[in-house]
Amino acid sequence: MTQVCLVGDPAVSLAYELLSRETAREALSTYEITEPFANSLAVETVSLGAAVSLCNDLNWYLVRFVRETLIREPSIDAEEWLSRDLARQVRDGEIRPEETDRRLKLFGVVDGELVDPKYVTREQGTTPDHGRDDLDGTVVVRVSDAEFSA
Repeated sequence: MTQVCLVGDPAVSLAYELLSRETAREALSTYEITEPFANSLAVETVSLGAAVSLCNDLNWYLVRFVRETLIREPSIDAEEWLSRDLARQVRDGEIRPEETDRRLKLFGVVDGELVDPKYVTREQGTTPDHGRDDLDGTVVVRVSDAEFSA
């Protein structure tokens, strides 16, 4: 199962914003919603294509209320996430799954919240540390070349 995780902008309640609007509520109604991080919503879809399509269906809301859209496809990596743009590129065949692991965006986790994103490059299969000692954990997100360069 492919997981989609929408992380809300800190200024809004993501659950309220999405579930109070009929179109978004209907798009999410067939999924069991979880909250893996503070101010986030996550659902499991049947495939990478279904995950990207769900994000496309919710795009109006994502642009307004979501800070990060993360997609985890177990056939690519069971622990690391893909950015929405990178997931789309894999789905469309623009990049092979095995070529997605070089450019990363690392988030620290503090009290369940994603903080302090840091862009790094993976060298020789080794993921660099986030660099902060006060973190409860680190979330690794694979990003596209364009996102890394921005």
